Amino acid sequence: MRAVSSVLVDPAQAARLAACRRLFLRNYEVMVSIGVYAFEKKGEQRLLINVDLYVPLAATTPQHDRLHEVLDYDFIRGTVAARMAKGHIHLQETLVDDLLHALLAHPQVCAARVSAEKPDAYADCDAIGVEVFGFRPA
Repeated sequence: MRAVSSVLVDPAQAARLAACRRLFLRNYEVMVSIGVYAFEKKGEQRLLINVDLYVPLAATTPQHDRLHEVLDYDFIRGTVAARMAKGHIHLQETLVDDLLHALLAHPQVCAARVSAEKPDAYADCDAIGVEVFGFRPA
């Protein structure tokens, strides 16, 4: 097993990732209605979203330096924004699962890692969050 983005993958999965480039979105800050407690439902909380997408080099290596030859970064940010626009969500786990599913639906995405963290939930730590990693079925 090899570690990729803090996730262990088997050799076959590692080989799939080796033929990919990684696109990423770092610390995308959104204000969102999230949480199960009554006080969390009274307003929005700051949430940081991180995404890694693995796309095959063979399908996303530009030959003519044109946007249509690669996966447009707007897809990543737009997917997150579209999910946030759906309204209140109770669990970070549900949120990252929804995002992972939506990102893996893109035909150029081979694998993805999605994390969400609440940086303001506790005063004695940087953040509390959750991460999920998945592959598009072969």
